[in-house]
Amino acid sequence: MFTPSPDYVQHFANRDFLLLGDSLIADNDWQPRMPQFTLHNLGVPGANTRDLLMSLPGLKHQFSQAGIIMVMTGINDLAVGNYRFTENLKKIVVTLSHEYPSAELLVNSLLPIQVPHLGLSAIPLINDTIAGICRLTGSCYVDIFSRFQQAEGELFQNDGIHLSTKGYELWARTVLEHIAFLVEDD
Repeated sequence: MFTPSPDYVQHFANRDFLLLGDSLIADNDWQPRMPQFTLHNLGVPGANTRDLLMSLPGLKHQFSQAGIIMVMTGINDLAVGNYRFTENLKKIVVTLSHEYPSAELLVNSLLPIQVPHLGLSAIPLINDTIAGICRLTGSCYVDIFSRFQQAEGELFQNDGIHLSTKGYELWARTVLEHIAFLVEDD
């Protein structure tokens, strides 16, 4: 279990942590796994990158400031064969960077989902593109793909897409470790 330092807690005290994405975000109760933050789970089951992009103007009206913003999106695009969703993802990241310039922006890699129509190399190639978007925009790339591939145990539900409790625990721990690194780097 990750234990945050006092500097870590102080750095993000009283700052909103926005969680944006699809059912992978929406289906988890993140607050018990990250009690040091004021979390706002804005995940929408079934949402794709276009849906998230179109929701951003309303987000700024709802949350004028944020300390951390985490994005996980793209799986629903892949499910319908949209492999060019990274264009929308780049627009999302650029928009969030512009609207929330003091926020730490965490962009998650895609998970190693288990769906028959995707080749073994498709997700790593897409994740390379996502990592490039993060380098270009100065956002933090959270490589949960590699963490999941290295982990043991049942991380996914039977559908091969949605996460088990153990999968969410690993993801939350990975995110907290990235945030700790950002605090140390400040």
